[in-house]
Amino acid sequence: MSDSSPAPTGTPVPVLDVWCELQCPDCRSALDDLHALRARYGDRLELRLRHFPLEKHKHAFAAAQAAEEALEQGKSWEYVAAVLGRVEELDRKGEPFLVEVAGELGLDAEEFDTALIDGRHILIVDADQAEGKAIGVTGTPTYVIGGERLDGGKSQEGLRERVEEIADRLLAEQD
Repeated sequence: MSDSSPAPTGTPVPVLDVWCELQCPDCRSALDDLHALRARYGDRLELRLRHFPLEKHKHAFAAAQAAEEALEQGKSWEYVAAVLGRVEELDRKGEPFLVEVAGELGLDAEEFDTALIDGRHILIVDADQAEGKAIGVTGTPTYVIGGERLDGGKSQEGLRERVEEIADRLLAEQD
């Protein structure tokens, strides 16, 4: 999932894949880092949400599908931040909460409900999860940039700095 568009020059921008789960408290903690990265790099770094729902969180798979519906409706990262900011409510309320958040953001909540029922985004979530497993993702958040995997599920300490080092190097190589 990505809200970013390529740099106007046509030069491909570095991509930071953020393997995330919307019921994960560690992913909520990572939001500050993602906001800081977006502020620092703007459209010179593409932040791409990748889904890795964990079995221990019973609403994570539905939340990933809802995030894909938010992408289709044009507010993916806003939706992700809103859900992650209220993980406890998602724990308690489940799928109705996902639809409620959509309505709060001015999205078509009825369409969210339909998307969760008809499963139109299941294949995207399944594909992300399979790719994550194939590259060694075991927990969330996990970041992949420039071919390097950084595991934030164990500790967030120093991760943003490491992502910045790699992004700066990739951007310098383009110049």
